[in-house]
Amino acid sequence: MIVTGKSLSRRMVLKGIGTTLALPFLDAMTPAFARAAASPIRLAWFYVPNGIDMRHWTPAQEGPLGALTGILAPMDPIKDELLVLSNLTTHWGRPLQDGPGDHGRALGSYMTGAQVYKTAGADLKLGISADQVAADVIGKDTRLPSLEVGLEEARQAGNCDSGYSCAYTYNLAWRTETQPLPPISDPRALFERLFGSDANEPAAARARRLAMRQSILDEVLGTTNRLKSTLGGSDRRKLDEYLTSVREIERQVDRAAAEGITIEPGIDKPFGVPVEFPDYFRLMTDMMVLAFKADLTRISTMIVGREGSVRAYPEIGVNDGHHPLTHHQGNMEMLAKVRQINELHAKLFAEFLVKLKNTPEGDSNLLDQSMVCYGSGLSDGNGHTHDQLPTLLAGRGGGFVTPGRHVIYQRETPVTNLFVTMLHRVGVDPDHIGDSTGRLPGISLS
Repeated sequence: MIVTGKSLSRRMVLKGIGTTLALPFLDAMTPAFARAAASPIRLAWFYVPNGIDMRHWTPAQEGPLGALTGILAPMDPIKDELLVLSNLTTHWGRPLQDGPGDHGRALGSYMTGAQVYKTAGADLKLGISADQVAADVIGKDTRLPSLEVGLEEARQAGNCDSGYSCAYTYNLAWRTETQPLPPISDPRALFERLFGSDANEPAAARARRLAMRQSILDEVLGTTNRLKSTLGGSDRRKLDEYLTSVREIERQVDRAAAEGITIEPGIDKPFGVPVEFPDYFRLMTDMMVLAFKADLTRISTMIVGREGSVRAYPEIGVNDGHHPLTHHQGNMEMLAKVRQINELHAKLFAEFLVKLKNTPEGDSNLLDQSMVCYGSGLSDGNGHTHDQLPTLLAGRGGGFVTPGRHVIYQRETPVTNLFVTMLHRVGVDPDHIGDSTGRLPGISLS
C-alpha cells in the first residue's frame, strides 16, 4: 500500500450522469497508519421450495462433518465452512388455521415465525421477517437497507390463483405484518437496483437511458480514472477487477435480454432471464456477491423458487414440475427426480459460497465475514411436514461461528432461534422473532 496521508470513505461512490457505483473495500479506506476497522458482517437467507428428500440430506452422525454424500455431496469441497443443523421447526407452518395452505404457511412463517392466516374480508396479516428486524437497525449503514432477490415470477403457473395466496407463497421478506417486500426476479432490474442512479427512477427516464445503449460504467470512467491516480498499486488492481466484474455482469444481462426467449411454452418469463436455470441462478448470485463486496447492503434474501413452484429442470433431464414430483407417494422414479432437483440447488448454492470465499476483504474473505442460511419451511414435500427442517448455516460470521459440524437439537426447536442468533452477531437483539424462544446454542465452540 502507498500511504498518502488521507483516506477514502467506506461509503464513497463513483458518480456519473444519472449513475452511482459503490466501491469495493480498498486499502485507502483505512486511515494511514491506523488499525483497520473490523469488516462488516453480512447476513443472507436462501429459501428452496417444496421441501427436500430428507433421506438423502441428514449426515449420519453428530459432530465433525465427514465426507458429505447424497444431496449434500456437491457441498463436500466446502464442508469446512458449513454447519448442518437438525430438528429445527416452523411451528406456525402447521394447519392450525389453514388460510393459504401448507405451502403458503411454510414460506410465510419461515422468516417471521408468525401465524399465517387470512382474515374475513381478505385482509393479509403476518409478521415482520428476521431480515427486516435487522434492516431496521443496521440497514441505515448502507445505501440499500436490504436486498430481496428471487428466481421466479409470482404468478407463474401453479397454485397462485389469488392475491393473498401469491403473497404468502412468493414473499420471503415482510417489512410489516401487512407489507411483503417482493423479490426482484429480472436481472436487468436487479442490476439497475444495485448500480443505477435511483432505485425509483421513472420508467420514462429509464427508457431514455437504455435507448442510448451506453454502458452504465462508461458514464463513470472519467471519475474512475481520476480516482485511480490517487491510489496505490494494490487498490488500482482491486478497482480494475471490480469494474471488470461489473461490466461482465452487464454484458451477461444484455446478452440474455437480446435472446428474449422463454423457458417453458405458455409461461411468461421476465425479459432478459437466461434460458437455463443454472445460468439464471449464477447471474443473480453474482450480483449478490457484488452487492456485498461493495457494501451496498449487508442483508439479502434469495427465494430460489416460490412455494408450490412447478418449475421443470430440463437442463438435468427433469421435464416434470417440481411441486407435482414432490407428491410422489413413494414412486421411486419421481423420488429420483426430486433428488436431482435438490442436488442441483445444493450445487449452485455451493458455487455461490465458493465465490464469497474467493472474494478477499482485508485479511479475510466475504464468506468468513458472512452468515448465510440455506433451508426450507418444509421437510417432506409429500407429507407437508414442517418439523425437522433441512437447514444449513454457512460462513464464520467474523469468527463467531465454528463450522464443519453437524449439530442435532431437541425436536420442536424453532428455526427462528437460529435467526435471533444471527441477528445477535450483528448487534441486533430483538425480544423475539415470532415464535422464537431464545438464541440457538452450539453455533460456536469458543
